[in-house]
Amino acid sequence: MANLLGVVLFALAILISVSLHEAGHMATAKAFGMKVTRYFVGFGPTLWSFRRGETEYGVKGIPLGGFCKIVGMTPQDDDVDPADEPRAMWRFPLWKRTVVMSAGSATHFALALVAIWIMAVSSGLPNPSFPSTEEQIRQEPAVIALAKCVVPESTARECAPGDAPSPAAQAQLRDGDRITSLNGAPINSYGELLTGLRALKPGETAQIGYVRDGQPGTTSTVLAQTQRPPLDDPKGEARPVAALGVGLIPSTPTRLTYGPVDAFGATADYTGELAVGTYEAMKRIPQKVPALWTAITGGERDIDTPISVVGASRLGGEAVANNAWFVFFMLFISLNFFIGVFNLLPLLPLDGGHIAIAWFERARSWLYARIGRADPGRVDYLKLMPFTYAVILVGGAFTLLTITADVVNPITLFSR
Repeated sequence: MANLLGVVLFALAILISVSLHEAGHMATAKAFGMKVTRYFVGFGPTLWSFRRGETEYGVKGIPLGGFCKIVGMTPQDDDVDPADEPRAMWRFPLWKRTVVMSAGSATHFALALVAIWIMAVSSGLPNPSFPSTEEQIRQEPAVIALAKCVVPESTARECAPGDAPSPAAQAQLRDGDRITSLNGAPINSYGELLTGLRALKPGETAQIGYVRDGQPGTTSTVLAQTQRPPLDDPKGEARPVAALGVGLIPSTPTRLTYGPVDAFGATADYTGELAVGTYEAMKRIPQKVPALWTAITGGERDIDTPISVVGASRLGGEAVANNAWFVFFMLFISLNFFIGVFNLLPLLPLDGGHIAIAWFERARSWLYARIGRADPGRVDYLKLMPFTYAVILVGGAFTLLTITADVVNPITLFSR
């Protein structure tokens, strides 16, 4: 039930975001004097509507987005009443059209920024100093977290009957103990602990020195066996190695909270990281398509593959079911930022495509004036329709691919 509630909440949050996106277009268009005739949440058959002034507002039956109708978005629009010609969008100055067309993405960015600031002063933002690479992890002090068991194969799963109990737990070690020696050799980092364990054999007795609450101690235990790739080749072939049954507790907190004023700087810093991450993720999309197909046809789902709104909603449901509201809101932030950036790509029918054409018209007019040629006028959108249809076709196919992968082989962030 909690999972279903989370899915519904996240889907509703997305719908509200998209509705506010369209509201951004409408509000700026109205502010500049453009005529907006319709604003609807959803698509398909109209469920309910009302008219206020010259605009009809309403809700449609398919809650997959929203739209607003601005009169005369292009010179080729053939449904403009002669009385509305002076208020047609394409007749307005370039900067006003740019503001209107970018207002949707600006709304997504505003939602993300406000949510980031709220997270910064409440539950905190990811700590940039938190170890994330293998090298950083190995440099951490060997402060341990006990595992419940030792999984014999090289995979991440829940403990099952027959799995060896954690040797560290049998040695009466506790979460938060710092390993200081192994068979008499000093241990100064988690990497040294891993290296020392790899030098031993499964079934061998290990003498362990540790510090607990500032007090030193010693214990011994018989090491279990698991499968792991070589330390210097994480993608290499797994082989039997000795296991102590521990993980790492990083010495730095995973998140940092800020005061209301400091949160503005933290929000700016995190937004910069989010921008870089979004750019890198978008660059990887083409190369991830084969991985999506592999996931659909029975292969393992790569956690780094793109997800659809369906997949994002499922992850939101998982987060709520596991009381991980931090994950829920960070998903909301990331998705809004991604939509904001993606919508500004210079491709029709995206808003960025309309903006790019408007600026192309201005640049072309400026250039023709400089070389003494007549202004060629407005771009004919009808001639761009084949390209627009191609973008819609590719985008639709990619959306269908991600939705299918999210249904048949979804990404999961929490152990089942």
